[in-house]
Amino acid sequence: MAAQAILALTVAVSLAGLAWPRLIAWNLFRPYWFLPRRQYWTALTNGLVHAGIGHLLFNALSYWFFAFALQRVIGSERFVALYLVGLIASNAGTYFKHRHEPDYACLGASGAVLAVLFATIVYFPHMSVELILLPLPIPAPLFALLYLAYSWYAARHPFGRINHEAHFDGAVAGLAFVALTDWPAWQHAWRSLR
Repeated sequence: MAAQAILALTVAVSLAGLAWPRLIAWNLFRPYWFLPRRQYWTALTNGLVHAGIGHLLFNALSYWFFAFALQRVIGSERFVALYLVGLIASNAGTYFKHRHEPDYACLGASGAVLAVLFATIVYFPHMSVELILLPLPIPAPLFALLYLAYSWYAARHPFGRINHEAHFDGAVAGLAFVALTDWPAWQHAWRSLR
């Protein structure tokens, strides 16, 4: 139930923000102003707003592919904890990289989505994803690596306020979360991929 609630809340707030841009502006994560202006809420709420329909759709679909299967295995409470850890870890990396840039601001749930994606791969290492545009099953680990490759490229060719660098921090957070909370899952995944 938690995974559905997170998705519904994110879609609702994102759509409201696209209709009312001041909502987006209020929730942008601005590392430079985070402490001086005490904008603490933005470390979480920037994950509820997106730069446009395409950004929201890509994050929502990626989340949809992985979140519900993962929640069934780890339960709602651990799922929410993982999502929050992914979001906070991705914003922490952003903070340290951009804290001296007054004009830098970012938004999106991508860091948390990548935490979910990579944690899911630990539990389901042989899972596949089928995309509408490419009706062939893509192994989930390959999908994850392609996502990170795109993130690497997009981080070097920035557009809008999407924080592509946060994807890496989210991915590491997801892997670390599973390693710290369920080491046997890591061992099982490793054995099954060898």
